[in-house]
Parts: sequence; structure tokens; C-alpha cells
Amino acid sequence: MTPSLPSFDLQFQRTDLLELERDVWSDSPVPARLNIEDTTYDIDIRYRGSYTRELKKKSYHIEFRSPGEWAGSSEVHLNAELFDPSHFRNKLSLDFIRDLGIHTPNSQHVFLTHGGEPLGLYLQLESVDEKYLRKRRLPPGTIYYAFNDQADFSLKKKRGLTSGYQRKLGKMQDDQHLIHFIRSINASPYEIPEFLNIENYLRWLAGAVCTMNNDGFTHNYALYLNRDDHLFSIIPWDYDATFGRKVNGDEMEYDYVPITGKAKNKLTAQLMERTRYRKRYKDILEEILETKFNVDYFEDKVMDSHSSLRPYILMDPHLQSEIDSYDREPAFIFQFIEDRGAFLKRELKKL
Repeated sequence: MTPSLPSFDLQFQRTDLLELERDVWSDSPVPARLNIEDTTYDIDIRYRGSYTRELKKKSYHIEFRSPGEWAGSSEVHLNAELFDPSHFRNKLSLDFIRDLGIHTPNSQHVFLTHGGEPLGLYLQLESVDEKYLRKRRLPPGTIYYAFNDQADFSLKKKRGLTSGYQRKLGKMQDDQHLIHFIRSINASPYEIPEFLNIENYLRWLAGAVCTMNNDGFTHNYALYLNRDDHLFSIIPWDYDATFGRKVNGDEMEYDYVPITGKAKNKLTAQLMERTRYRKRYKDILEEILETKFNVDYFEDKVMDSHSSLRPYILMDPHLQSEIDSYDREPAFIFQFIEDRGAFLKRELKKL
């Protein structure tokens, strides 16, 4: 039997809905109500995303007001995943990277309605914030979102060294630690271990390289500054453009991203120039290619996701006509895994 997904139902006052729709680029939320199972929450809601805001099926950012939390979170993201023909790449990627020992946001698929009328299948994605740290029993710290490709750890073409980052948690003075880190990457790379959890970064890099998130090397991540050890760790975010698909859903060749990741990422480039870190990265990648990045590891995960989401694809007014494409996608993903894995194994000798 196919397990049922959680049901989310949005309810708006007409004037609030018109205000939300008036300017899709506004980040000012409007009030609404959200019914989840048998509980109704007062919420603030706005659209989220960049180019996706002009699509008919939009993504949402929700903040809970009363009650102030749901599932231990005060805010969540509902991603439409419209350009991913499988509609589960994001979750598949984040779950895989978590298996590599990296903290990642929790995610689950939900079916969203508005006053009982279907809006469609969505991926509910946990926010990386203070509650995220608390649920994982991580020390307090500062969190930055890398929201555009200026977050590449370089000094080039920037109005300031924090360009590309939004401080989600922490104080203004914490920015000095980030600025010093970026300066050290570019001017004194031998200081990098004083600022960075190296093992975390190399494992994240291996996961991003395997799944081939081309955007994930310069944004689509969060930086967490642990106040106990004063080291930055990286947390992946929004991995829908993976497993051989671009952000617009087009095919991406399995060898598009090199084994060392995107060259524009200055931090990765500096680490890969040092024998010690390059060797450790090679060891991590070799182990992953042998034990996890293969069809045997992914087969049940992909097919279970495909079968459990299929009834909701057929109920989604934006996706019903794409069911044939949806049914072809598992084979596409498996072929990508085989091709990408073989490519990376051949490239290992270059490390």
C-alpha cells in the first residue's frame, strides 16, 4: 500500500491573498491559516525562490505564529520542485549527503491545498536556524545563508566580503570572523584550518561532486560558525538540480562538474592545491564510490519515492500531464549514477 502524505491546507482572507499575488517579488509576508492534520496554525506566508516566483506553481516560506511551532520548527519552506521531473531529487540528495556524515535539513513531501482545492505536491524543507541546531544538540552559533553566487569565498567583484551571505542567526560582530576567514582563504591559506572544519567540508564536497549540484559550490548552502570551537561547517541546501538535471530541468552531462568541484569556489581550489587535503578528499571519495554512490544503494530509495509520490503527481493540477516523463525518470537517475560513478573512478588518479 502506498503511504499517504501529510495534508496541508491553506486558508486566506481574500484581501490578504490579493496582496500576496499583487507583487510576487515582495518578501513581505501576509497572514493566513494553515491546517495540518487536525491542528490549525496562524501563519505568515510569502513566496520564495528567484526565477520560480513567476511560475504558475509557486514555492512558499511559512512562519508559524500561533501555535508558534510545528514539528519543532518555527518556519518551513514549501518547494514546488516544478523543474525536477522526478520531484524527489532534492530529498534524495540531502538524505544521501546526510549518510556521508553531514548535517542536512530534514525534508518530507506533502500535498498542499487551498481551501480544499489542490495546489499540488510540495517538498517541505526544514529551515536552518537556532531550532535546527537545538534539535541536533549542536552548540549555539552563527548561521549564514549563501543566497547567490557571490558566496564563492573569493575577493572578486564584491561590494563587501559578506556579499552573497545573509546572516540568519547571530550578531553583526560575528561578520568579522567571516570576513577574516575569506581574507585568509585568499591571502594566507595556511590559516584555513583555524577557521574551517576540514573533514566536514571535504565530505560535503564529495557529496556535492557525486550528486553534481553545479550551483551548490557558490550558493545553495549555509555556513554554521560553532561558538565552542570557532570553526565553520557547511550545510547543503536546496539540491533539486542534481542527478543529471539543470535548474531548468534540462539534462546535464555526467562529466560536466569536475572531480574537484566548480573551479569558481576559491576555498575548494585552495584545499585541492594542498597534498594533505587532496589525499584525504580522495580517500573519502573512494570510499563513497565503493559503498554508497551506486545503483544498489539508490535503487530502493528511488523506486520507493517514485511509487509513493505517483498518486499525488496524478492529483497535482500542474503535473498530471507529465506522468509519462515522471515514469521515465528513475531509469534516467540510475543511468546518471552509473555514468557519473564510472567517470569519478577514472578521475581519481588525477587526485
